[in-house]
Amino acid sequence: MTLIAYTREISPALADCELTHLVREPLDIEGARIEHETYEALLASLGAEVRRLPAAPHLPDGVFVEDAAVVLDDVAVITRPGALSRQPETVSVAAALSAHRPLLHIAAPGTLDGGDVLVAGRTLYVGLSTRTSRDAIAQLGTALAPYGYQVVPVAFSGCLHLKSAVTRIADDLVLLNPAWVSPATFAGHRSLAVDPAEPHAANALALGGAVIHPAHHSRTRARMEASGFTVRTVPQAELAKAESGVTCSSLLVTVP
Repeated sequence: MTLIAYTREISPALADCELTHLVREPLDIEGARIEHETYEALLASLGAEVRRLPAAPHLPDGVFVEDAAVVLDDVAVITRPGALSRQPETVSVAAALSAHRPLLHIAAPGTLDGGDVLVAGRTLYVGLSTRTSRDAIAQLGTALAPYGYQVVPVAFSGCLHLKSAVTRIADDLVLLNPAWVSPATFAGHRSLAVDPAEPHAANALALGGAVIHPAHHSRTRARMEASGFTVRTVPQAELAKAESGVTCSSLLVTVP
């Protein structure tokens, strides 16, 4: 099996990205580009075949490809992002994924960001956010039922996407900020809380026997390492200003 990681290069307009919970700060585009290339190199070192989607310099948030699709073992769902400026991002993502999976699509007026979808086996936990609507969650549940998936709406607060509050770092373990989402939501999972001084540290990406995590969240990294995880860090100081995490900038697809 081959693991493909689809990515997209940083747009020169990244500083004009959509923001919801953060105050806009000056953003070093070249610094963000270096961070992203470091991230892509780490994906490759952990066994992924990195493939870049077509450049989209006119789409400020285009690097955050996770929001454009939800990739499952037997199907992929092309989303309809909640920010109008981001909806054109799905076209190139759909074209790439069509080579690997049958495609389903979220239809208007529903809106869904992939960053609100946490996949745990045949269960999808989907955050109710400013970007993801109840209508889209209902569409997702109906569309995926024939494939044997259950869709569970999740209430959370304090951040942009559900996966800013919680990610799954092992089959039975989630890393989360308990101030933003309840551990009781994730049936059958143990939970590891982020360090209270690092509320944004719950976004992590398990890959190739390691957990990818932002370098600036050292206290939470220490908690994961104390729990037996191998943690590989990436710089995220500039990308974090765009409300990004380490899951945001890749779409992972396993193919024969």
